[in-house]
Amino acid sequence: MAKASSNDPAPRASDLVSQIKARVGDTLPATIYRDRVRTQRTRSYRLNAPARATPIEILHTLLGVELRIGSRRISCPDRATARYLSVFARLGVGEVAIPYDITVISRLADDLESGWFQILALIEHLTRDRPPQFRSRVRLQIVEEQRQEIGDAGAGPAIPEFIQNTRQRPRR
Repeated sequence: MAKASSNDPAPRASDLVSQIKARVGDTLPATIYRDRVRTQRTRSYRLNAPARATPIEILHTLLGVELRIGSRRISCPDRATARYLSVFARLGVGEVAIPYDITVISRLADDLESGWFQILALIEHLTRDRPPQFRSRVRLQIVEEQRQEIGDAGAGPAIPEFIQNTRQRPRR
């Protein structure tokens, strides 16, 4: 990427958001959610994460793993699920789909976290010479876009559909 000359205006926040989305590509959380989560059997989970920036923390307690969103704690069955939900909590998503197959959650959590941290690193890199307010505006715009795309993909049914055909042989 070439440096802008002194006559060129500085890029707008929406331009940087487009550039970040192009660089991150298929590892954007909304893209992973739409292409890899919603294509499999899932159940919906009401996360009720606030849209504003809230501290997110994974806690290990005597009773198991908990995800703390602000002052609220959510009990999780394992660390992978807590990591998976933490990405959506950072984006402020209200309802999200969780894969029914627990063996894929860890890999999805890895990919979602990787995409999230790539976004944050690119925001820091591309706005290092700009005021903090501009950096916040870029972050807010990309978070809002990701939240909207995840909301458009939907959370799916509360209970996954079970096909109860137990017939072993094809009909003649």
